[in-house]
Amino acid sequence: MNAPKKPRIGITIGDINGIGMEVIMKALSENRFNTLCTPIIFGSAKWLAKYKKTFGYDFAYHQFNYWQENSVNPHKINVFNCCADKNVDIEFGKVTPQGGKAALESLQAAVQALQAKRIEALVTAPINKSNIQSDKFKFAGHTEFFTQKFNTAESLMFLVSETLRVGVLTGHIPLAEVPKCVNREKIIQKVEIMVHSLRYDFGIEKPKIAILGLNPHAGEEGLLGREELEIINPTIEELRQKGLLIYGSYPADGFFGKQLHKKFDGILGMYHDQGLIPFKTLAFHNGVNFTAGLPIIRTSPDHGTAYDIAGKNIASEESMVASILLALEVYRNRQKGEDLETLKKEKKQRDLQRKHRPDSTYLEE
Repeated sequence: MNAPKKPRIGITIGDINGIGMEVIMKALSENRFNTLCTPIIFGSAKWLAKYKKTFGYDFAYHQFNYWQENSVNPHKINVFNCCADKNVDIEFGKVTPQGGKAALESLQAAVQALQAKRIEALVTAPINKSNIQSDKFKFAGHTEFFTQKFNTAESLMFLVSETLRVGVLTGHIPLAEVPKCVNREKIIQKVEIMVHSLRYDFGIEKPKIAILGLNPHAGEEGLLGREELEIINPTIEELRQKGLLIYGSYPADGFFGKQLHKKFDGILGMYHDQGLIPFKTLAFHNGVNFTAGLPIIRTSPDHGTAYDIAGKNIASEESMVASILLALEVYRNRQKGEDLETLKKEKKQRDLQRKHRPDSTYLEE
C-alpha cells in the first residue's frame, strides 16, 4: 500500500471527562492541518458535536465525516464511531467507569487501524491510569500498552520539545524499584533506541547524548552510591568504544542548572521524575511524549486529564498541536529513511546483476 500524500493521523479521545476532546477540537481548528494531514478521531461524533456546539469551535473542515474503511475524506475531520455506549453523558472533572471504558474503546480501535495500516501515525489524548484498568488494559500507561501491542521487546519514553529531548531508563515504576533496574544491559538497550530514533525519526546523523547519574552528585566518587562507578560509567565508556557520542554521567541538578542540556541532542535520565520534572519545567506547554523504538508512530501531549479545568474552555492546545506536528515530522523522516534504504537495495541489486553479466556487456556500459 502506497502512503497517501496527506498522511492520515489518528487521534484517540482519552478520558471523556478530562480536557482531551477540548484540546483536540482546539488544535484541529487551526487551518494548517487541513493541508498537512487527514485527521481521524477515534471516539463518538455525538460527544464531539456537543463540544463543537457548546464552545463554538470553528473548523476549516466545516463538518465531520463519519469514517468507514474506504470513506476517508481528506478535506474534513473524520470521526470513527467506536464507543459502544454513545448515550453516556460527559461529566466534566469526574472520574467515572464510563470515562475509562470510552478511553479504552478509542485506544483499541486506533490500534486496529494502525495494525491494518489505515492510519500512518497516532496521537493519544490523556487517559486516567486508574479508571481505564480492566481485563483488557493492565498497564501503567500508554507507553507500556503500545510496547506490548506491537510486540516490541523494549521502547523508550522520550519527552520532546523544540529545544530538549529527554528519555528515561525506567518509566512508570515505584522509586524503590529503580536501583534494581539500573544495569549495563538496560542502559545499552535504551541508548541504542535513543540513537536510532535521533537518527531516523529526527534526522540527526551523529547524535550527541548525555547520561545522568542515579545518585545525588552522580555518586560523589562512591561516597553517595556506587552505581555510577560500577555500572553507569563503565557502560558509557563501552558505548563510546563503539564510536557513539555518549557522555556522562552527570549530576542531574547541576546538569540542568548549568544549561548543559542545550549542548546535547538527547539526554537519558535514570528514572521518571529525574527526566520529567526538568522537562515539564522547561517545556510544559509545548512538550510531547513520544514512544521511541516502536514500528509505529505514537505521540501524546505532555499533560494529564486536567480534571480541575475540564469543561471550562481554558485548556491550552499547544501540546496537542505539537504532538500532531511531531507525528508528521517523524512520519516524513521515516519515509525518507525508507526511500534511502530502497535506493541502496536497488543499487546493490544492480551491482550484482552487472557483476554476473558477460565482461563485454559490462565493459560497454
